[in-house]
Amino acid sequence: MKATIWHNPACGTSRKTLAILEETPGVELTVVEYLKAPPKRETLRRLYERAGITPRDGLRIRGSPAEALGLTDASVSDDAILDAMATEPILINRPLVETEKGVRLCRPQERVHEIL
Repeated sequence: MKATIWHNPACGTSRKTLAILEETPGVELTVVEYLKAPPKRETLRRLYERAGITPRDGLRIRGSPAEALGLTDASVSDDAILDAMATEPILINRPLVETEKGVRLCRPQERVHEIL
């Protein structure tokens, strides 16, 4: 099974999710350090749609400029959030994992088992 993780090595939850993927037999893993290689806006839209969540659900609040940018206001559109994430990848909550079974925002890391 192929799996892609949008990973931040500085994040404990991301590291734990990566370890689960690495320890799972038969997983062909692609690791994308999204702060170095940010996903395009349309990639984010597709990932969130497959995960069944909104861009707002995927917005990182803690440790990001989301509040300072006004992105936490309920009137901000999903399109505006996606635009901001594409520009400032620190706004993307992580880790996101994609397999042929779906996409999960793996918080907590055990959520990755849902798509393995």
